[in-house]
Amino acid sequence: MSPEPDHSTGTAQRDGTAGRPDAPVEPGPAPWPDPAAGPDPTAGPDPTALDAARAEIVRVGGSLFARGYVHASAGNISARVGDAQLITPTDAALGFLRPERLALVDAEGRQLAGDRASKTLALHQRIRAADRTATFVVHTHSTHLVGLTLTGVWKPEDVLPPITPYYVMKVGHVPLIPYHRPGDPRVADLVAERIAERAAAGTPIRAVLLERLGPVVWGPDASAALAVLEELEETAKLWLLTGRRPDPLPETALDELKSAFGAAW
Repeated sequence: MSPEPDHSTGTAQRDGTAGRPDAPVEPGPAPWPDPAAGPDPTAGPDPTALDAARAEIVRVGGSLFARGYVHASAGNISARVGDAQLITPTDAALGFLRPERLALVDAEGRQLAGDRASKTLALHQRIRAADRTATFVVHTHSTHLVGLTLTGVWKPEDVLPPITPYYVMKVGHVPLIPYHRPGDPRVADLVAERIAERAAAGTPIRAVLLERLGPVVWGPDASAALAVLEELEETAKLWLLTGRRPDPLPETALDELKSAFGAAW
């Protein structure tokens, strides 16, 4: 009885090497990934998380524009997604962002997708390196805060006095960063230094004020960052509208806010 014919089209069968111990083995399909191995570090940001972050940046930009916190192409927003970050493009109008045009950069700042990243990319990166809670970062040219830097802040280490309890609880200390041109890398160094100094003192910060340019705020999500920005701008407005006359809260009131609510003052 003759052997059944082998209809395989593999290389080993065609060249007569089938059955030999040294016959080449054609590669099969790749094995299923091992769930226990965790996420593939080379796979890049999760697409679902990227889409959500893009939508959030567009939403926040539109909200800031509609409420007068930003104008024209002033300001920028970024969000961390895994080891990468999304940031608004350079000279983008925050009120009219398009999600597909947001710049995606890797941990080293290399552009992966979208339009050219904002000139303040290095600043956003240094804030995240200095404060791991800084998932969402917002920079605006808010009118009253820029005006405050033009007419004089309360102190270089505290741009505004603690005149309301919610300023103490929601904002805390805000140092002034001396003027440098937009995008100057020295600004990133100065901000990182202020973050480290305040953290070492046990009073971590979540905002700085750039002289003649406006506030930079950050937080674990968009809501937290915006809460800081809004309270900071409204307190500057109050202080300027009242002619800088209100006295700071007394030390007893500050101590009560620290003990009752954990205010970092």
